[in-house]
Amino acid sequence: MRPRRASTDRLLDDEAGSAALEFIVGGVILLVPIVYLVVTLGIIQSHALGVESASRHVARAVASAETVEDADDRAAAVLDSLVTEYDLDRDALAVDVSCVGDAATCPAAGAIVRVTVSSSVQLPLVPPVLGLDDAARVGVESSSVQKVSRYWRDG
Repeated sequence: MRPRRASTDRLLDDEAGSAALEFIVGGVILLVPIVYLVVTLGIIQSHALGVESASRHVARAVASAETVEDADDRAAAVLDSLVTEYDLDRDALAVDVSCVGDAATCPAAGAIVRVTVSSSVQLPLVPPVLGLDDAARVGVESSSVQKVSRYWRDG
């Protein structure tokens, strides 16, 4: 074994600055996925709240409308307002309004209005290559029911 020189020993033992480099590299490796997860969960939660609010408010609007035509107009107005408020994609929303019970038309006296709103959320930063943007979507859905007053009358 050959003895080392003092300058070589000093260089081998000198770790000044390595902690900062380790902190930066480790921080980036850990911080980027955590930030992406927080942003993604925030977007999904926002869409889930929007879909839930849309189903609830549309059901109320339809159940409290005075006529069938008024119910359609009110439901469309409420839905447009909520799409703007929650920044939802209007084309990605699917709205199903149905009446549970013997009613042929919706709303009818004593019927139960069921509104189901569904949508899908595209994950952020997913490129539209090879259909990855379609595969990286999370579906959100909400259903609400509202009873129409038994004193409801059409017209």
